[in-house]
Amino acid sequence: MTLESPAPETKSLHFIEEIMEADLASQKHAGRIMTRFPPEPNGYLHIGHAKSICINFGLAKKYGGQTNLRFDDTNPVKEDIEYVDSIREDVHWLGFGWANEFYASDYFQFLYDYAEYLIQQGKAYVCDLSDEAIKEYRGNFYTPGKESPFRNRSAEENLDLFRRMRAGEFADGSRTLRAKIDVQSPNMNLRDPLMYRIKRAHHHRTGDAWLIYPMYDYAHGVCDAIETITHSICTLEFEDHRPLYDWFLEQDVEGKFFKRPLPRQIEFARLNLTHTVMSKRRLLQLVQENQVRGWDDPRMPTICGLRRRGYTPEAVRAFAEHVGVAKRDMVADVELLEHCIRQDLELHAPRAMAVLHPLKLVITNMSKTEGFEVELPRHPELPDLGTRTIPFSNELWIDQDDFREEAPKKWFRLAPGAEVRLRGAALVTCQEIIKDANGTVVELRCTWDPASKGGNAPDGRKVKGTIHWVSAQHAIDGEVRLYEQLFLANDPMDVPEGQDWHQGINAQSLEIITAKLEPSLAQAKPGERFQFERTGYFAVDLDSAPGALVFNRTVGLKDSWAKIEAKG
Repeated sequence: MTLESPAPETKSLHFIEEIMEADLASQKHAGRIMTRFPPEPNGYLHIGHAKSICINFGLAKKYGGQTNLRFDDTNPVKEDIEYVDSIREDVHWLGFGWANEFYASDYFQFLYDYAEYLIQQGKAYVCDLSDEAIKEYRGNFYTPGKESPFRNRSAEENLDLFRRMRAGEFADGSRTLRAKIDVQSPNMNLRDPLMYRIKRAHHHRTGDAWLIYPMYDYAHGVCDAIETITHSICTLEFEDHRPLYDWFLEQDVEGKFFKRPLPRQIEFARLNLTHTVMSKRRLLQLVQENQVRGWDDPRMPTICGLRRRGYTPEAVRAFAEHVGVAKRDMVADVELLEHCIRQDLELHAPRAMAVLHPLKLVITNMSKTEGFEVELPRHPELPDLGTRTIPFSNELWIDQDDFREEAPKKWFRLAPGAEVRLRGAALVTCQEIIKDANGTVVELRCTWDPASKGGNAPDGRKVKGTIHWVSAQHAIDGEVRLYEQLFLANDPMDVPEGQDWHQGINAQSLEIITAKLEPSLAQAKPGERFQFERTGYFAVDLDSAPGALVFNRTVGLKDSWAKIEAKG
């Protein structure tokens, strides 16, 4: 009888993959897939953008296509080259490369020419209404709009006025160019939307060459069509804008401007994360108000903040994969993101011992000269990483959390009369407690079993507890930044009307301590990641300098004792 290997597990396609595969099968785009990632350079990218990056670049790669990076720089007041540079770095860091780098500003002349064409076709007009009046005339979801008194100007007059807008004859905000669609449409986006506004603002690429700038809804689809994008993938809030996206492109009835077939806009659910603000405007407020230390503060959900905290691109990509692609908005639990980084760092991060909240342990039956060295692997599953040598002496630092004066049930760490294993070194028994004037335990006096050198008892007795340590004589000091969630509530923006959303900020989101570190960490470099044994994963911060290490806690390990205590 011949045994056959089980068939590989097949993963069902999500709806965007189904669309792409159908288009490939029908040769709609001649077997071509072209996507784009079009961020506005008005802030730093966050974890929600990371999901979009993974979708756009990932799908193009899966189907043998390409992705353009296009900066939507149509609003010069809010945009800056600083953000352009950061976006490039973030996309590269996530592991993706783009086929072409474009800017909406590359197409300003094309956008202008197409706008003139729409005017000539009677599809656009210059409007003199103020912003407030336009809003009033457009109505709302319950009230139909009404025509602007300037809607029926002749094409010749509109063309003349539009050219004079470009020439700078009119004041900012005095006139706009609007698409002529349907002022009573149930879709508010089709009620004669704005195409251009007058704005005398210096542009980071075009300087002062333009005094009018296109609106996003107009520029978005046109730029996609210019680049012959096949699938324009965006988040769900643009679903109601899709008819407008299509309308602008379909007005080129003669095919003078755009190749066919036209791009197809596809919307997917945006990512929301518990305990996290995902609005660039709100994140900018946090930075400007000094609630955080900048865009790359490790408490921020920005990609650069995650990078500085110690997250890996592999973990972020895995998170995006776990979240998946859906048609309805969803909220992912931040614990899923933490799970992904734990899984990745468990496989790769070298181990080290660090005592975050030091408590002195003195071995009374060992002299200062009886110390020895302990050799431990840098990673238990990666022998190629080698070993590290750690000095052991009669005075050690252990963590305060590893001692209880009154030991609860199932407590296997240090307590009066209890014996524990010092990781890789020896067995010690607590004999005496030293307290200060306030009654705080400041020192433990223990004895060790010399025959247990290496960490095991020769007589076979079982010692369940193992704790980490560092030699007091040889330890190096390091600043450790312990980060918690920046917001206490699951949904930071779900606040009662009139209440300031800032009230949800966690005042204990950052604790800075001085830890005692094993000496092998002295050579650690910024960006390197370690597992502090029994504690968590930590990354060397950019603020580090020789002799002055700074570590950021990326994520803690799962604490089994915390679960026991929580159960009572």
